Amino acid sequence: MPITISPAAQAGGLTAGALTGLRRSILLADCGVMDGHPEALIDLGAIKNNVSALVRHVGAAQVMAVVKSDGYGHGMIPSAAAALAGGATWLGVVHVADALALRQAGVTVPVLCLLGAPGAPHEDAIRHDVDLSAGSADLVAEIAAAAERAGRPARLHLKADTGMSRGGATAADWPGLVAAGLAAEAAGHARIAGLWSHLACADIPGHPSIAAQVEAFRKAVQAAEAAGARPEVRHLANTPATLTLPETWFDLVRPGGGAVGLSTLPGGAPAWLRPAMTIRARLVQVKRVPAGTGVSYGHRHVTSGPATLGLVPLGYAEGIPRHASNTAQVQVRGRRWTIAGTVCMNQVVLDFGDAHVEVGDDVVLFGPGDAGEPTAQEWADALDTLSYEIVTRFAGRLPKSYLGVTGSMDPVLAGARTGPGMIREPGAGLAAAAGAPGAPGAPRMAREN
Repeated sequence: MPITISPAAQAGGLTAGALTGLRRSILLADCGVMDGHPEALIDLGAIKNNVSALVRHVGAAQVMAVVKSDGYGHGMIPSAAAALAGGATWLGVVHVADALALRQAGVTVPVLCLLGAPGAPHEDAIRHDVDLSAGSADLVAEIAAAAERAGRPARLHLKADTGMSRGGATAADWPGLVAAGLAAEAAGHARIAGLWSHLACADIPGHPSIAAQVEAFRKAVQAAEAAGARPEVRHLANTPATLTLPETWFDLVRPGGGAVGLSTLPGGAPAWLRPAMTIRARLVQVKRVPAGTGVSYGHRHVTSGPATLGLVPLGYAEGIPRHASNTAQVQVRGRRWTIAGTVCMNQVVLDFGDAHVEVGDDVVLFGPGDAGEPTAQEWADALDTLSYEIVTRFAGRLPKSYLGVTGSMDPVLAGARTGPGMIREPGAGLAAAAGAPGAPGAPRMAREN
């Protein structure tokens, strides 16, 4: 979908080269504007400030900004640039293709591909200095063979399954995985750059699995180091752990949702993190109907009196969950209105009663909440899901506009061409800055990163 850089971004400090780099780095599926002007407005300044706050919060630990799934729907390349400007020193993705896209955009900091998958383009990853995860001895062997073909060692992060029962080696398989990694290292085909695992219930305060996983990870690290591994980083903490569990921080934390102002903790993210996405559109039709008028498919909403109905050009194809029917709220003219009836593929209807609205009025589905609009967390609560699902539903489906990381936020970005913590000219790289100390977090079913 088309991406525009707001006047605030251009006036505020993104260099001409950086703007060109962003535009070149993002594959545009369409150069037009969608009818009804729906868009995802992304506040890169919020992402930068969120990451800066997280850097201060964790003190000595490094911060990996996880920008998987198109940066949680916010745009991977711009989100990565903002996170690096905020002090992240690593980036995390799921697929090798995303890591290569970051390298093509000029990112020079370490990038970890979190999914260890056989048959992935490991040789390309190694040639572009992308760190790879491995959770089995067989995958280590496959990556080592790719490294031999590439003519340089792979950077490996060995993953332990400490209780998530997803990816990684179980306690029984861990010695074999470590031995395979050390053998590849001895052969010159790999470097064990990291040891890592993932928490299952970090967003359920007090859950007994948290302490059990921390202990299991400590034992896995001790066993690997006793066998001869010398990792650069040991990492375990996702967003909720980064916010509330200092014992999980080790050398590196991996906030994903936290970077864009979200969390799966009960109540959502703490107030010192700001949601970075606003979804909005405009009313494309307004009409009066009599009392008793059935609305949308199935007539699951019926007007209680004469009413003004407004049509919003967004539906489940654009990202609104169908079960938001008669449930989720939006904001128009400073008031909240519940979606009336069934969410259609490309449209929803609002029942305004006798309130005055006009074609062209802005409709805000969710945003940071500053003007009383719903937040992604409120949508998630109403629909019994998590804010991450809400924002990623819109990934790649709407045009994006960006509010920039301005010079007042980070003078390094204002006209500079090189140096740490900035967006560089295309091909010259995105480098990172570091940060310093403090602030805490807040208190559902286990969620995610």
